[in-house]
Order: sequence, then C-alpha cells, then structure tokens
Amino acid sequence: MDKAIERAIACVEAGADMIFPEAMTSLDHYKQFKSALSSATGKDVPIIANITEFGQTPLFGCEELASVGVDMVLYPLSAFRAMNKAAENVYQHLLTEGNQEALTSQMQTRAELYEHLNYHSYEDKLDQLFADNKS
Repeated sequence: MDKAIERAIACVEAGADMIFPEAMTSLDHYKQFKSALSSATGKDVPIIANITEFGQTPLFGCEELASVGVDMVLYPLSAFRAMNKAAENVYQHLLTEGNQEALTSQMQTRAELYEHLNYHSYEDKLDQLFADNKS
C-alpha cells in the first residue's frame, strides 16, 4: 500500500488529474489511499474504483465507495460478460432445439431498439434533409 501511495503521489506531482488505485481489497484501503493522497499533495485528488467481476476488489456498490472517498466507479466488463453468457445460451439453445422461438421473450424487440435509439426521429431528420436538398 505504501509503495502504491508513493507512486500515486508522484503521478499527481507529474500532473495526473485522477488516480486509479488497483486491486483494493477493502473499503478501508480506499479510505487510507484517499487520505494519504490528500495529505501528501494538499489536493482533493479524485480516485476511481474499477469494479470488475472476478478480480481482487470485492463488488462494492457506489454508495459504499462514495462513503470512503471514491469519486468515480467503473463497471468495465459487467454488460459484456452478461452479453457473452446470453449469446452462449442462445447458441446452445439453437444447437439443441433448432430454433430461437422459446427465447424471444428474453430478447429486445425491434420496436424497443428503435425507441432506445430514437430511430424514427433520425429517419424523419434524414427525410427532411433530403427534401431540403431537392428544393
């Protein structure tokens, strides 16, 4: 921990705007890190927590992390891992059942996708732009 704090202080002195303390294994470690960094630099240096599944850091929540001075939280692979598992399940189902009919209730519909993307507004804007160019 001491060496990590020393490196973080050097990074801040070299101009780092934020620090990412790697592999913190307790909330107290984040608190200790934040306190030591602030004391040594005289600055409130933002720190970021990387909460990735299957790593060394427990799966702390945002409120827990904020309570010990963490300013930003990343969940870099959560959706990716869930999507990969879902894709694996779909392909396994296709192999065993031969179609995806039983899975459609678990899928995003075309209408839901278009709504999320605001797709129809985009189409309307394109139509307007092309109509303006014809004039």
